[in-house]
Amino acid sequence: MKTTILAAGLASILLAPGVLAQTSTTSPLPSPRPGVDGQAPLPGANSFTEEQARARLRDNGYGNPGKLAKGEDGIWRGQAEKDGAMRNVAVDYRGNISISN
Repeated sequence: MKTTILAAGLASILLAPGVLAQTSTTSPLPSPRPGVDGQAPLPGANSFTEEQARARLRDNGYGNPGKLAKGEDGIWRGQAEKDGAMRNVAVDYRGNISISN
C-alpha cells in the first residue's frame, strides 16, 4: 500500500512540469490577415456561434458585421466595415480573421 501511494506521488511530481508548460497557440485577439496575400482562412471544425464570430470581428476593429454564413469547411463568411469600406471577411476555427476586397 505504501509503495503504491509513493509511486503515485512520484509519478504526479514527474508529470506536473509537462502540464504546467502547456501554452495556447492562439491569442485572444488574433490580428487580421488579408486573404489576398495567400493567408487564407484555415478550414476546420468550428465551435463558434454566429454571434461569437461577429463579436470576434467587432473586437478586432470591424464595424457593422452583417449576417455571417458558416460553410461546410467550418469558416464563417460575410461582410464587415473596415477603414470606411465594406470588406468580405472570414473567421476560421481558430478565430483568425481574413479579409478580401
